[in-house]
Amino acid sequence: QVQLVESGGGLVQAGGSLRLSCAASGRTFSSFAMGWFRQAPGKEREFVATINWDGGRTSYADSVKGRFTISRDNVKNTVYLQMNSLGPEDTAVYYCAADRGPLRSSNSEDYDYWGQGTQVTVSS
Repeated sequence: QVQLVESGGGLVQAGGSLRLSCAASGRTFSSFAMGWFRQAPGKEREFVATINWDGGRTSYADSVKGRFTISRDNVKNTVYLQMNSLGPEDTAVYYCAADRGPLRSSNSEDYDYWGQGTQVTVSS
């Protein structure tokens, strides 16, 4: 079993930055692909970013490409999401997810474990 705990969310003004962290329990973290998803009020959960098991490959949703960066530290069992140039459209609950497979994926159905989410609110 893997437990994921997100942190780093909060209220920020448009144009600002936040760094989300997701701490994972379990010794197998380094073999998992990881992803970030988000869900805005009244909308379905959507893919944000994903990273493969060793951090060598990443993928992003078009809406965040060039503004967000996903990274991981397999010693600390943590995955990060650096978010820059935030806009009101980025307001959502952000979820960290772990895929027991090693390869990155934008499909939420590929993920086996989910965190509880952290709220990000961007004011205009």
